[in-house]
Amino acid sequence: MAKGLDIPAAQIRRHVLESDNAQVSVLSIGCAVQDWRVSHDGGEVPVVLGYADPADYRAGANCMGFVAGRVVNRISGANFVLNGEEWSLTSADPAYQLHGGPGGLSRCNWTTEADGTRAVRLTLHSPHLDQGYPGAVDFEITISLDGHRLTYDMQARPDRETPINLAHHSYYNLMGAGPVKDHLLRINGSNHTPNGPDLVALGHTAAVVGTVYDFRDARPVGMADLDGNIVLDGGNGPAAEVTAPNGLRLRMWTNQPCMQVYNSVTLASHGTPLPGQEHLRYSGLCLEAQGFPNAPNVPEFPSILCSPDTPYHQRTEIEIAPQRAAT
Repeated sequence: MAKGLDIPAAQIRRHVLESDNAQVSVLSIGCAVQDWRVSHDGGEVPVVLGYADPADYRAGANCMGFVAGRVVNRISGANFVLNGEEWSLTSADPAYQLHGGPGGLSRCNWTTEADGTRAVRLTLHSPHLDQGYPGAVDFEITISLDGHRLTYDMQARPDRETPINLAHHSYYNLMGAGPVKDHLLRINGSNHTPNGPDLVALGHTAAVVGTVYDFRDARPVGMADLDGNIVLDGGNGPAAEVTAPNGLRLRMWTNQPCMQVYNSVTLASHGTPLPGQEHLRYSGLCLEAQGFPNAPNVPEFPSILCSPDTPYHQRTEIEIAPQRAAT
């Protein structure tokens, strides 16, 4: 299958979801959310970073708005052992594989099927040994918009046992542009998975108290550089909540056990941003619902292995609305 820059720009499809309160543009390449606009104070606020030209997404820079996988985050040594057999993964860095490899799901052009302006269904067949992973996998992602709420329903069915861990990688900026340092973030998580110097999870959990990942009470996201994974406490309430000075609020619910928090400390400009935006350090906040990072190499972490009998399923809902209008 064609991947990345090999995908002709003319083959990238764009579908627009609409409600009375919001408009979301979804691209076939990498299931990317290119643009998300929310009605507020008599106008529209763009609440994610994106590129104006869909062709800019072919380079895969910054994982901008993509669904990443087969296995998101970092796998140490770019390999793992499954049932006594070692699997070597495609990677530009021998220390780890990141976000499923240089030709992972975010670099593919998915098949799309629209349900009017309410939802779009994206499907992809990933063959055996794609980016080094065992097994062929059929992926299906439905992105739907209802009022202020965008829902990701992500499913994957492999033909044999294999690790799968997907994440949606939008850069949120509820002010529409500028730095996000004054956005207030709260996450329902009491523990995190500490990283080594290469940002690979070391293989244990630790309390967030006294660390930069203590967001049990809301505090600004610009107080420290953030690129780490928080273990969620669970429960029925939002896993994360973000508020901005303009009165917009993001709330996220997910059935995943963890959330990667990244305040774009290494974000660099690429292509042409959406009008009025600059893609610089601290100009976006990523909240990536996911399974435990580096789980294939950490037996102590909950497994991310899937099989024909235990397929993958993630449901994540993101609501961005004026606080008085949130549902």
